[in-house]
Amino acid sequence: MKHLGTQYLKTEKLILRPFTADDVPAMYRNWACDEQVVKFLTWPAHADEGTTREILTSWVENYKDERYYQWAIELKGTDFGPIGSISVINEIDPQIKMAEIGYCIGRRWWHTGVTSRALKAVMDFLFDQVGVNKVQARHDLRNVHSGHVMEKCGMKYEGTLRQADRNNSGVCDAVYYGLLAEERQ
Repeated sequence: MKHLGTQYLKTEKLILRPFTADDVPAMYRNWACDEQVVKFLTWPAHADEGTTREILTSWVENYKDERYYQWAIELKGTDFGPIGSISVINEIDPQIKMAEIGYCIGRRWWHTGVTSRALKAVMDFLFDQVGVNKVQARHDLRNVHSGHVMEKCGMKYEGTLRQADRNNSGVCDAVYYGLLAEERQ
């Protein structure tokens, strides 16, 4: 494995890039303040831009670490700024070379394919450039659309751990998906 940190990634329609301090207004406006967006996440909706600024300051500081992966999701050719984020949510386990990914996207862009495009780009980067062996993700059983994103990216259902996780909606069943490097098409 070769840690590379958060690199610029481009797809036909997206730019995935490190966040900057200038992203505070867009992050707050596009998703961080929205109770619906954070319903199945572990952090509360931001009450004001000051909260968003604190979070982004810590993310920007963490970019010094090549083991840190946190991308802003932008649509090419628009001036929305970041419309969501995608990251490796736990440090990559060096012995089994597994990365767990988490993501969130502004409600305006739900069901548009943006999240699956971003997930696919990050998975490709982690497999091809970093050299992970497995990528996994999980979602609250009640958040079926997140599971559809994982399936669209070729991830396979691995199981449901009953009452094994917690988020803003309370204790929940955690549904796991994963993909091995050897299973990629």
